[in-house]
Amino acid sequence: MKSFEISHTVENGIERIVFTPKERRFATPIVMQHGMWHGAWCWQGWQELLAEWGWESHAHSLPGHAGSPTQRPIRWCTLGYYLEFLKAEIDRQPHKPVLMGHSMGGALTQWYLKERDDLPAAVLVAPWQSHSMVGPILQTIPRDPGGFALCGLHLTTAPLVRSPFRAAQMFIHAEATLSPEGLHERLGPESLWVLLQYNPLQWRPAQQIKTPLLWLAGAADTLIPETGEAQSARHYGATYMVVPEAGHNVMMEKSWRETAVTIHNWLAERVG
Repeated sequence: MKSFEISHTVENGIERIVFTPKERRFATPIVMQHGMWHGAWCWQGWQELLAEWGWESHAHSLPGHAGSPTQRPIRWCTLGYYLEFLKAEIDRQPHKPVLMGHSMGGALTQWYLKERDDLPAAVLVAPWQSHSMVGPILQTIPRDPGGFALCGLHLTTAPLVRSPFRAAQMFIHAEATLSPEGLHERLGPESLWVLLQYNPLQWRPAQQIKTPLLWLAGAADTLIPETGEAQSARHYGATYMVVPEAGHNVMMEKSWRETAVTIHNWLAERVG
């Protein structure tokens, strides 16, 4: 018999997957924000484990992602547009939750904390670098120049994940919880503007954040260099941990269980 219950709903245009433990050990819920192309589904493995350990978690899909219907054409979606939905999910909670953000979701987490900085803790999973994504983008273009050219034509980043090979090259390594084919079929379209916005002309990180931060980087991340992640973590004074052999999708790499234990132990020391 499972030690938790699962609720899967789509209400007011937002898909939500909630794992509720039958015996809650922690009063603080966890809100999970996915990254580009992904949806609430990407957190399932960690949600199951965290529920077994007594945590309630809420994963949602942004409009036009996974089970959330499109509310604005993807090509015109911006980080500010996405941020409003993240704020709404946090405000739905009876009290302030832990915020966990992956990749672009990590960028939204940084933006949220710059404006509010009112959470008991936050976990950033292979997040966008603190100051800019210009460097990682330039480093990635030579790997798939044709894909980036198509992005410019369509004003979306869907061409970058146009095949199982491209999806796996970007996100996972051997022995991940999803095969390249399984991952590719779950990925959806994504805006190009969100990447273009995240540069020093339009974005500045907070100089100081009081919310305790756990910053997780994949040692084998092909999108964001580990050195850049380390520098970003130092900027915020975050607890920094490198996951050996992990790619960008840390939560579905072969070490996903061990990484979940790290998160659980870190949170258990800081929130109730």
